[in-house]
Amino acid sequence: MCTAATYKTKEFYFGRTLDYELSYGDEITITPRNYEIKFRHQKAIKNHYAIIGMAYVTENYPLYYDAINEKGLCIAGLNFVGNAHYNEPADNKDNITQFEFIPWILSQCTTVKEAKKLIENMNFISEPFNENLPLAQLHWIISDSTESITVESVKEGIKIYNNPVGVLTNNPPFDKQMFELNNYMNLSPKSPENKFSKDLDLQQYSRGMGAIGLPGDLSSQSRFVRVAFVKMNSVSGDTEKESVNQFFHILNSVDQQRGCCQLDNGKFEITIYTSCCNATKGIYYYTTYDNHQISGIDMHKENLDSTELIRYELIKDEQIKIQN
Repeated sequence: MCTAATYKTKEFYFGRTLDYELSYGDEITITPRNYEIKFRHQKAIKNHYAIIGMAYVTENYPLYYDAINEKGLCIAGLNFVGNAHYNEPADNKDNITQFEFIPWILSQCTTVKEAKKLIENMNFISEPFNENLPLAQLHWIISDSTESITVESVKEGIKIYNNPVGVLTNNPPFDKQMFELNNYMNLSPKSPENKFSKDLDLQQYSRGMGAIGLPGDLSSQSRFVRVAFVKMNSVSGDTEKESVNQFFHILNSVDQQRGCCQLDNGKFEITIYTSCCNATKGIYYYTTYDNHQISGIDMHKENLDSTELIRYELIKDEQIKIQN
């Protein structure tokens, strides 16, 4: 599955892990301002904010997993299997498919507040990109430098939750994920005191005992709790290198290693890539399962007034520096 998070030092950062058993051929993809974005049931948008993110490009259309725009608005879609619900097209609504949602929002909005207003008139429709690419069941985290929300399209309609931790994983629905944090309010990065009994001489025998009980398994609820704890207690410097480095450490706390999450078909789910976007500067950093070196693409070094997609293949081979 997947985990997304935000982080703020001097600048604002947003990213995610993509955990799956296979890759479709993901690329860092820039949608420049004058690339015509077409929609199945809405008018095409010919001029818009530039977008950079991770996408699978097919038929010259970017199917984004996560992205930011030039104004610093960020979105990631994460699996929400069994809970996501899409509808038939409706009159007097902005009928948007799941794969159109990221470009629909990022092409037009600069803030979470603007995105919420646009979503108010939306209807998520059940229409796949093509017969070979069925609809993914997703929910989304949308963030800017001041706030985050979670968006879920369920049978009851579209639900928008304030997301005070700036973290999202998969199931259960977001309100239940947040409620689960109540069970961990006793965790602390500090050393614990003996509150078990004043009659027992209990000793601290290891560092880190204040966080005993912090989940370490790979289930989505456990990953939510773990990343929320790591992120909310994270300390770093505020330079670009320090901030990016710390952000990758936050998401690496829920890395999935090959062999630890076996599927029914015998394959293994792994962390295919991890991203970190400097949403302030428009830089998309990433690592892959087989390459831990941080690589990056700066959208502002490209011609953002172009009409054609700009695509970068991922550097997947491990970069090892021998020092002697």
